[in-house]
Amino acid sequence: MKLIVCLDDNNGMMFNKRRQSRDRVLIENVLELCKDEKLYTNEYSGKIFPENSIEIFGSIEDVGNAYCFAEDFTVNEEYVDEIIVYKWNRLYPADTYFYIDLKNWSLTETVDFEGSSHEKITREIYRR
Repeated sequence: MKLIVCLDDNNGMMFNKRRQSRDRVLIENVLELCKDEKLYTNEYSGKIFPENSIEIFGSIEDVGNAYCFAEDFTVNEEYVDEIIVYKWNRLYPADTYFYIDLKNWSLTETVDFEGSSHEKITREIYRR
């Protein structure tokens, strides 16, 4: 699976059961990255994507080697071959944090772009 997450500078993902932030350009970037493959997520995260652009999974095993956007759930690291991290480049309050130690992964790509609500968003791609 290719896991996609959005993190603040302390690896925070959620605060009080809500996403920390949302950015239209980031969503467009995710969809462009996944353009030739399915993008899976759960019902909560599915609400931020345009209709018919994602698949809601029943079980994480349904995802296989496709992309999976995660905000409010965890995925066992053994299912993950690639991690795409979108960094907000700021600190937000958080009570849910990313759980995979990226020190054990190889950073293969870094791209900065301007979002609709953030001056700078960084996309990093990690592989085993």
